Amino acid sequence: MNKSVQTALNNLAVHQPLAGLAIGTQWHPGQGTPLKINSPIDGTELAQLTMASPEQTDAAIDAASAAYRDWRCVPAPVRGEFVRQFGMQLRAHKADLATLVSWEAGKITQESLGEVQEMIDICDFAVGLSRQLYGKTIASERPNHRLAEQWHPLGPMGVISAFNFPVAVWAWNAAIAWVCGDPVVWKPSEKTPLTAIACQALFAKTLADNPDVPPAISSLVIGGADIGHRLSSSPALPLISATGSIPMGRAVAQTVASRLGRSLLELGGNNGMIVAPSADIELAVRAATFSAVGTCGQRCTSLRRLIVHESIADQLRDALLEVYKRLPIGDPTAEGTLIGPLIDESAGHAMDEALSAAKEQGGTVHGGGRVAEGVPSGGVYVRPALVEISAEAPILQQETFAPILYLLRYEQLDEAIELHNGVPQGLSSAILTQDVREAERFCSPSGSDCGIVNVNIGTSGAEIGGAFGGEKETGGGRESGSDAWKLYMRRATNTVNYSDELPLAQGIRFDI
Repeated sequence: MNKSVQTALNNLAVHQPLAGLAIGTQWHPGQGTPLKINSPIDGTELAQLTMASPEQTDAAIDAASAAYRDWRCVPAPVRGEFVRQFGMQLRAHKADLATLVSWEAGKITQESLGEVQEMIDICDFAVGLSRQLYGKTIASERPNHRLAEQWHPLGPMGVISAFNFPVAVWAWNAAIAWVCGDPVVWKPSEKTPLTAIACQALFAKTLADNPDVPPAISSLVIGGADIGHRLSSSPALPLISATGSIPMGRAVAQTVASRLGRSLLELGGNNGMIVAPSADIELAVRAATFSAVGTCGQRCTSLRRLIVHESIADQLRDALLEVYKRLPIGDPTAEGTLIGPLIDESAGHAMDEALSAAKEQGGTVHGGGRVAEGVPSGGVYVRPALVEISAEAPILQQETFAPILYLLRYEQLDEAIELHNGVPQGLSSAILTQDVREAERFCSPSGSDCGIVNVNIGTSGAEIGGAFGGEKETGGGRESGSDAWKLYMRRATNTVNYSDELPLAQGIRFDI
């Protein structure tokens, strides 16, 4: 095993040999198929384990259901105190967990540290939320009646997460779910199970100081699509949160809907940015570059389509190409690297195929291709690509999880907004302009049709205080801040009659 990875696992008190199933503090060898975990940095094997079986998944669900019966009755601020302590464990082990993120997901060190910071931030948010799970009092039409709403825990939930944010997305769900009174059963991506195992180990460390907390409020099942289906089809899990591809999300949604459960979907982005004539070009270059090539283009909020006014399109293109030439590509754990590897060879093939299709559809491709020198052997390192292409090209309708940026030109803002909205996905969007009317139009009902709408910043990245999610084929889910917590709870409308009369609503008389 890699020395850095082994040191991090030891510091995180990860149970070894690695287990495919954890229910609370109990680790169990998997009874499914073997799994080799390879690093995208150099292709070396990081570890091996045996994945959980569907039957073991059922055991985790049963344990979560049992834990729910106790956890739902714990006062929400007490639940929040547990989350606060978990956040302190994350603070203490931030560097170790970030090391695992870099080696397993290929992120540069600063991005890995930033992802763990997101976990810390959502814990802080959830702690405050634990004292703000507010209902409301409603004016009753009947005398001497009180009409009110309460929010109660929903039940145990399943979380299916993706490789590109191997720990933050789980934390967005888990921290909120825990303060809302819901246990969590987590199936991480089989490409990044070590980071998930580390998170469960930190949960176990937190649990050691909280003997009254039901251990099974957190369980971990390592597995493939069959395990995801097992979670999605279980009526014992009233909510499934799934992050990943649109085909995966569609399958989850159909399975959950067939049993009338709730699904929270965070799927493809295919995000666009409009650059208006008044835009600050230097700001546009910085915003577009980070959004397009950060995490090697493997964020759901990565910039895919750059829609530039024709008067400045050539200037912006040339400035971007100059920056692209200087981007440090290589080992993501090395100081100064800005672009690490793609997750695996299949991602590299997907990028190659997308660029070939773009050429066939009349596009002019700048950059792209593999990087072989100055990078670790065994990893899939690529040059970011900028593609000038017609707005009618079919390739624009699909999202490729790689650093490909399509450059389109427009004349009028209405045309730009139509181009921007003319894709099936709707996650993140941006406009760069110094014209307040253009900015407000983009944020208006006739502007961007996305769940995240930005002005003078890029598409990539979001704060945990706001609800995160998108529309159309992005799935419509919302995680993290604002009132996203309501999806993790059930609403009860209460009517209390404190008189000795029985007046009926709508003035109905029913004398007996």
